[in-house]
Amino acid sequence: MDGFDRALAVLPEELRRKAQGLRGTGVEEFRLRAGRTPSALRDGQERAFAAEPVTEGDLLRLLERATGASLHSAAPALAQGYLNYRGLRIGVCGAAVLNRGELTGFRSFSSAAIRIPRECRGVCDRLIQELYGAGFKNTLVISRPGGGKTTALRELIRRLSDGGLRISVADERNELAAADETGAGFDLGAHSDVLTGAPKAEGAMMLLRGMNPQVIAMDEITGDRDLEAAVQICGCGAGILASAHAADGDELKKRPLYRKLLELALFENLVVISGTGSLRRYRAERLLP
Repeated sequence: MDGFDRALAVLPEELRRKAQGLRGTGVEEFRLRAGRTPSALRDGQERAFAAEPVTEGDLLRLLERATGASLHSAAPALAQGYLNYRGLRIGVCGAAVLNRGELTGFRSFSSAAIRIPRECRGVCDRLIQELYGAGFKNTLVISRPGGGKTTALRELIRRLSDGGLRISVADERNELAAADETGAGFDLGAHSDVLTGAPKAEGAMMLLRGMNPQVIAMDEITGDRDLEAAVQICGCGAGILASAHAADGDELKKRPLYRKLLELALFENLVVISGTGSLRRYRAERLLP
């Protein structure tokens, strides 16, 4: 089952029937807003795919499908503003419930965004040749939110792993492998070992201790603990392949967390993704000589 089929599987039945015709059109997200017509995001633009407005009941049915009819058990994830279902990231909005100033859930739901994961084989072929002709060098992949970081990271992992590198993947949100009880939804290569569900920093340390990796991969460096893990990974002689939110190198330098990351001089290569959908472009830069 590919990412589009997974996204269809969580839609309420009527919306699922209407969305079927969008297969193969490059849809990146389904957007459902109560009181508005449902839309699909493609090449940076939303287009309605059904005439009837979405109801809160539709949103609840979506979330029930994504949580196995157990919204209560998904409360910790919902408190982060999104769910993960077999590699799908489902963002939610609504009336938040706060406990001592911290979001603990939602009283009602008003919107959902279903991001569709996909394999894009071949998009990193030129980068592989350009960056790793003399062997692996630590690499950071950046783009705007929703700009294709995870897709590119997945493809780099697969290509490097199939090329013989032992890669351990700290897949905290299960977005890289999209694994379920039947196995991984995406091919991460012949020599990859995947740990899902554990926080990135702790997961990376588990992989470093137990799996003897040549490279550790993780999606979205977002906090100081991730930076500390990156330092330990490199200090133990393993390589690192990771991603971060930034449109380009200049924006990366303006953010305190990533400025600190650059000052650590852990990464030698930067992959910058620009554009949207089928118009994405991939550019390699050197961070270190």
